[in-house]
Amino acid sequence: MSATTDPVPMASPARSPGLVLLVVSAAVFLSALDLLIVNIAFPTLSAEFDASTVALSWVLNGYTIVFAALLAPAGRMADRIGRRLVFLAGLATFLAGSLGCALAWDVGSLIAFRVVQATGGAMVTATSLALLLAAFPPARRSQAIAVWSMVGGVAAALGPPIGGLLVEISWRWIFLVNIPVGIAALVVGLRVLPESRDESETRRPDFLGTVLLVLAVGLLAYGLVAAPDRGWDSGVVLGAFAGAVVAGALVGLRAARAPRGTVPVLPLALFRVRSFTLASLAMAIFMAGFAGMLLGNVLWLTGGWGFTPTQAGFALIPGPALAALTAVPAGRLGARVGCGPVAATGMTLFALGTLVWFLQVGTEPAFATEFLPGQILTGIGVGLTLTNLSAAASSSLPPAALATGTATFGAARQIGATLGVAVLLAAVAGRGGELAGAERGWLLIVCLAVTAALVALAVGRGHHADLQVVPAPVSVPAPVPSPAPAPAAEIKELR
Repeated sequence: MSATTDPVPMASPARSPGLVLLVVSAAVFLSALDLLIVNIAFPTLSAEFDASTVALSWVLNGYTIVFAALLAPAGRMADRIGRRLVFLAGLATFLAGSLGCALAWDVGSLIAFRVVQATGGAMVTATSLALLLAAFPPARRSQAIAVWSMVGGVAAALGPPIGGLLVEISWRWIFLVNIPVGIAALVVGLRVLPESRDESETRRPDFLGTVLLVLAVGLLAYGLVAAPDRGWDSGVVLGAFAGAVVAGALVGLRAARAPRGTVPVLPLALFRVRSFTLASLAMAIFMAGFAGMLLGNVLWLTGGWGFTPTQAGFALIPGPALAALTAVPAGRLGARVGCGPVAATGMTLFALGTLVWFLQVGTEPAFATEFLPGQILTGIGVGLTLTNLSAAASSSLPPAALATGTATFGAARQIGATLGVAVLLAAVAGRGGELAGAERGWLLIVCLAVTAALVALAVGRGHHADLQVVPAPVSVPAPVPSPAPAPAAEIKELR
């Protein structure tokens, strides 16, 4: 049982559940914020270090790849040695990484410290919901979960303006801002967080499989980002793609023949559940478009229209704010209409909003008439999509497989985001100037969203029951229903 899901930990409710909620929410907020806030600093970092987009892409991708790969192992380790211990260690690791990022002297050191940050962020995220469930009595858990599930949406809405304001002072402040909040959460957490563990869990994470997964995704992302400069037929690019294929194949073989006493990084049995597989695939494809859109719009506003980081940050608020506001109503709509159709509708709106930018945006700034309409459509589309794809994935699994399933689904989100940044940078790097590059990026995002919508339609209605929560604090909150056992899910003790 991973700490990323909703089975109740073996612990008595805490004496100060409100403080537990505050500590957990603060830590998860910082972790989610750092998935987003660096986007707004991308142009500034490029100028500061005189670095290429290939190098700088790893400031973003280094975080998301490691975060994705370590979610499940961190939850598994917490089950064995204690969720409070792993949470606090993760928060301390995240703060150490944040300080290192703020003190970075070149791109290489910044990437290295981002990996440290991601390690801590995965440990915090993997244990956060289980700690809340241990702290609150059953009658109050739904309220705590509702607050927890909103944290990602708040981080998404506040990330651009906070990042823009801080970058105007110094890009280093986007990392230093984590320190006082994190230290306060760490000090209070030492006093109030209850300890809990799964006494029946004796297996250990498959760290070799985790390394292979990081290698596979990293090589693929590198090949995509490097191709425009080096050439798609260059030895380095072809070698990266070949290495990604080999590493990916080894991940599959390792998962199929995991050593006794370990939990494979890729739970193959889950993918025998058709709706889970389709929902995960749709999410990965959609997140590629979504992450590409987040970075591409920053690059366009600051480069094409010449906005300052602060102006760009505030200009980007409407999209994530609308996504957060529509997430819960979208879940209720999915309960009536079905997860797949509502998610497909959201992706279609997202594609239409991006198409508006492709067709309308010109070289002269016209935010209200050319950019804002697309933001409204994409924001609502994200809210409809993330909520219902998450619900479709979780509700297709039996309770015994829910922990592993949600961790796997969360990893699919992050891997999709990683590849989205890579393909976006490859698309905008061509000839024709800023606007031509932005248009190629927007057209790519439209294609990804339409493809994801077609996959989502194949998911079908899903088993959507009463809304609760999705354990995936990325970008926007995503409520999830209580899972109904899937009749076709022949899964043995996937915990």
